Amino acid sequence: MGSLWTMVKHPDDVYPLFKLKMAAKQAEKQIRPQPHWAFCYTMLLKVSRSFALVIQQLGPQLRDAVCIFYLVLRALDTVEDDTSIPTDVKLPILKAFHQHIYDRDWHYSCGTKEYKVLMDQFHHVSTAFLELGKGYQEAIEEITQRMGAGMAKFICKEVESIDDYDEYCHYVAGLVGLGLSKLFHASGSEDLASDSLSNSMGLFLQKTNIIRDYLEDINEIPKSRMFWPREIWSKYVNKLEDLKYEENSVKSVQCLNDMVTNALIHAEDCLKYMSALRDPAIFRFCAIPQIMAIGTLALCYNNIEVFRGVVKMRRGLTAKVIDRTRTMPDVYGAFFDFSSMLMSKVDKNDPNAVKTLSRLEAIQKTCRESGVINKRKTGIVNGESKYAPLLLVILFIVLGIFIANMSLDRPNK
Repeated sequence: MGSLWTMVKHPDDVYPLFKLKMAAKQAEKQIRPQPHWAFCYTMLLKVSRSFALVIQQLGPQLRDAVCIFYLVLRALDTVEDDTSIPTDVKLPILKAFHQHIYDRDWHYSCGTKEYKVLMDQFHHVSTAFLELGKGYQEAIEEITQRMGAGMAKFICKEVESIDDYDEYCHYVAGLVGLGLSKLFHASGSEDLASDSLSNSMGLFLQKTNIIRDYLEDINEIPKSRMFWPREIWSKYVNKLEDLKYEENSVKSVQCLNDMVTNALIHAEDCLKYMSALRDPAIFRFCAIPQIMAIGTLALCYNNIEVFRGVVKMRRGLTAKVIDRTRTMPDVYGAFFDFSSMLMSKVDKNDPNAVKTLSRLEAIQKTCRESGVINKRKTGIVNGESKYAPLLLVILFIVLGIFIANMSLDRPNK
């Protein structure tokens, strides 16, 4: 019933949701028949359905390389995330992971649910990796080695300063940005982007996830996972876990807003990176997650629910992002709209209000100065399709037919 009411409130979501469902079915049909490739693409759908949909638009060779790159790093991340693995066992695995990807027989049982399946049957990923072109293999190996070493460093190190925070995010996500840039270049479709811009693409996504996932990470069993830097949270509470308690609500929201303001510093670099992309499929692959990130930041900002449960974009809005992100004007428009939404939530009494507004104004200035912001065909946040009223009528007709059939099927007393 909740989903139905959401569609009634947002009838413009209906068509994008329908298209997303059809795209998901199409993605499942494109899974290759060989056992190792079938495993990899099926697993990709399980660990990140939205990513799996976007990746399907890439050319076959690049799609395979990005799929394996993602699964290798997801497996590495599973080892890092598993707080039940003793440190003396975990460190050598992280540091040598780049070598294990060449071993068809290697696997390590850890993680839970689909991640445990990925680790138990990692030989499928290794087999697929060994079929990639040499340029792709070298890029994946290099990034995996650097990421594993960085993760190992932070197993024994707390995230104290903002510099530590940036360094940790570089290892776990900035390097993903560098690796993807290398894969795009290896495919012959793009020039090699600068490390600085590639790094910002990863940091913007990772910081958004760290902000959104506070409660899940702090409640991790058997041991909390703490990524918010002490330099920020210690201004508001004595211990990071204190942010989740109701008596600290005011300070918690101020700390949250400080974290969001920190993440916004990467937005302009992301816009610059995306504006240089030439291949439409690669562009969409990069742009959709970035729009999702600024949309999530807009939802999280000044929102106490980050410390109470899960805050995320509704499925219909996600579907609209995927459906309507086609060109750079769409990206500039979405960044402008979401930054406007965020700006409307800034309380002038917030300790970081001036800094937050300054960063949002800088983002909007970049969008306006592009000169193309008004060239988008349909907005993602505020734009409504001309078919929305018709869709709403159809929805009510279908609902009426459903209720009528239910009445007919009910046995007479």
